[in-house]
Amino acid sequence: MGAKPMAKKKDADTEPKKPNRYSAIIGTIFRNHYKPGKTQFGFSRDEFVEIAKSLGIALPKNLGDTIYSFRFRTALPPEIVATASKGMEWGIELAGKGQYRFKLGKLVRIVPRSNLIAIKIPDATPEIITAYALTHEQSLLAKVRYNRLIDIFLGIASYSLQNHLQTFVQDMGQIEIDEVYVGVNRHGQQFVVPVQAKGGRDQLGITQTRQDIACCVQKFPRLTCRPVSAQFMTDDTIALFELALQGEDVKIVEERHYKLVPSDQITADDLKLYAKR
Repeated sequence: MGAKPMAKKKDADTEPKKPNRYSAIIGTIFRNHYKPGKTQFGFSRDEFVEIAKSLGIALPKNLGDTIYSFRFRTALPPEIVATASKGMEWGIELAGKGQYRFKLGKLVRIVPRSNLIAIKIPDATPEIITAYALTHEQSLLAKVRYNRLIDIFLGIASYSLQNHLQTFVQDMGQIEIDEVYVGVNRHGQQFVVPVQAKGGRDQLGITQTRQDIACCVQKFPRLTCRPVSAQFMTDDTIALFELALQGEDVKIVEERHYKLVPSDQITADDLKLYAKR
């Protein structure tokens, strides 16, 4: 008997890819609530259970990560993006305990500019911290803290008050701020500086900036809020952004890039360049 012909191996690249569970759930939530002309609408985390059942997919173990993914890490499904008018985008905001809100707003990307000079700073990070930092985000926060980059960037004396502050904000629910600084300038004006740090694939988000500002207004009403976002660039240069709310929109007030290096790598020419600025 001749050998049976081998079954053709399916080419994974030619088969249509099914949307992952997160995309399938968030896409269904959007379709259930959206109507043309709507610019915002709320939804509940409780809806995930029924939607997963109706789609015949396993419910994600961490429901909160489904939302976090689309707020900071992953683009929304194309069918959602397509409903936004030019120059606008959908974002997901916190709206209470287990409650969220799709909201249409101006398209804003907090992305480091490639043509900005990287300012060399003597690296004061303890080597043991560098050796044992467990996550990209924690490493970034540590480098910002030990090198006093908030002081250098904002021109104030600042002090780390707490990192990973979890607290309840009215009309939003439970939030987390990566790190909170308090500071003072030479005139005695006092500040609160919420810091958002992102590394790896996570993106800096304007929704987190809005919730950080709301938290500071409620918890530190007497202090001037100056939100800062920090991100590692591809060569470990640290990009810092000062942000502010102008009406409903998040705006970039200032952007600076800092490169932490051994002190002997800062040349006389570097210092001359910095002296002219």
